[in-house]
Amino acid sequence: MMMMMMMGFAISDEFLGTFVPIMVYWIYSGMYIYLGSMERYRLHSKVDEDEKNLVTKSAVVKGVLLQQTLQAIISVILFKITGSDDADAASTTQHFSLLLLARQFIIAMLVIDTWQYFIHRYMHLNKFLYKHIHSQHHRLIVPYSYGALYNHPLEGLLLDTIGGALSFLFSGMSPRTAIFFFSFATIKTVDDHCGLWLPGNPFHVFFSNNSAYHDVHHQLYGSKYNFSQPFFVMWDRILGTYLPYSLEKRASGGFETRPIKVSKDE
Repeated sequence: MMMMMMMGFAISDEFLGTFVPIMVYWIYSGMYIYLGSMERYRLHSKVDEDEKNLVTKSAVVKGVLLQQTLQAIISVILFKITGSDDADAASTTQHFSLLLLARQFIIAMLVIDTWQYFIHRYMHLNKFLYKHIHSQHHRLIVPYSYGALYNHPLEGLLLDTIGGALSFLFSGMSPRTAIFFFSFATIKTVDDHCGLWLPGNPFHVFFSNNSAYHDVHHQLYGSKYNFSQPFFVMWDRILGTYLPYSLEKRASGGFETRPIKVSKDE
């Protein structure tokens, strides 16, 4: 078990890998709560957010806290099962390199994207699963940051918790690397649901899968498209569920996404 020294106290990497992403979720969401008051950056008006969504914000907070509690329990169990002794940990540290870190990040990103695409899409195709499970997330017609993990507990387990566990196992990352990867994945997921289009946002520059892309999926016209999350759009493009869109300025301020019709001959 590897330890980090913080303010004179030794805290295990497993502990940090479990709870740091939860802290990151609420801190990063809080930043977007403030920015959400600026209408010029919003993909929907504040009025739409208050009137169109089908769930209260207090219920969203409770739902997210429940999912994070379940994720923390499963993460602790996973780290216990896969934990290595100090000698193995020291060996891992000794052979660490940026190339290894990049490889592990890319593998983890591809694994979690693949898992989430097919589970997510199936939850839309299966009417029972959509009605009783996935529709809970789509009560947020106008997404906002801290609603990113507002899901039915079973969906949270299948989509996020198991997907995260698979990405951890297949990438071969250490608990210390997991701290950074899952914090990064958390920030990306919150960003995709923030409901804002911010100038210079690096996630909008480097990823086609961003807040506007995912906003399309939350609208009625886009519910059968843009299933990919949270990093790439490759599965949507490969399997024909990619819906192109334009981002246009609203007369009242802010932006809105509009689908682009593509001819069948193209």
